[in-house]
Amino acid sequence: MKAFGYVRVSSKGQVDGDGFARQEEAIQGYAGKHGVTIEKVYREEGVSGTKSEADRPAFKEMVAAILQDGVRTIIVESLDRLARAYSIQEQLLIYLAANNIEVINAQTEENVTQAIQSDPMKKAMIQMQGIFAELDKSLLVKKLRLARERKREVAGGKCEGRKSYAEAAPEVIQEIKRLRRKPKGGKPMTYREVADELNRQGFKTRTGKPFSGHIVQNILG
Repeated sequence: MKAFGYVRVSSKGQVDGDGFARQEEAIQGYAGKHGVTIEKVYREEGVSGTKSEADRPAFKEMVAAILQDGVRTIIVESLDRLARAYSIQEQLLIYLAANNIEVINAQTEENVTQAIQSDPMKKAMIQMQGIFAELDKSLLVKKLRLARERKREVAGGKCEGRKSYAEAAPEVIQEIKRLRRKPKGGKPMTYREVADELNRQGFKTRTGKPFSGHIVQNILG
């Protein structure tokens, strides 16, 4: 089984202390005992245990990674490292359970998610939260897809091994620079005009679409 570790200290002054090392030792100890591979440990630096997920950058990064990566388990040293305040702790656990993410307490070796799912009231809350969790996941997937599509259109932007224009189509870069060169006594062509000229000459983007002024601008950086 694969899992992520989550560690937290409440103040910036504790970042250089032994809090992180102690928590990670407990997490790795549980993992070693139970044959779990810790893929990554997410560190929440100087975040109070009373903060919700909205104010936890490492927590949000971890959940986003889980939704993409397929890891479904988080191990914490103890539940107060997830959250000090019980209401926030419960809120986070219900949010995670709704996303089918399990939380394990390394100190007690308890699967906390399974425990709260045995409570009928909390189970109902998980199911309600699940509706919004599914929406969040759909929006995230859409956001990532759109980001990949945008990245494919910009110079030097590689996605899933795609080559940059400089690597795949140096002639396009050369022609854009030539067209953008300021003539004597005149003004340089606008990005839109350059795009129109490229399209007139039969050039295509790496995805086979016509050029736009925005794409030309991104290629030039």
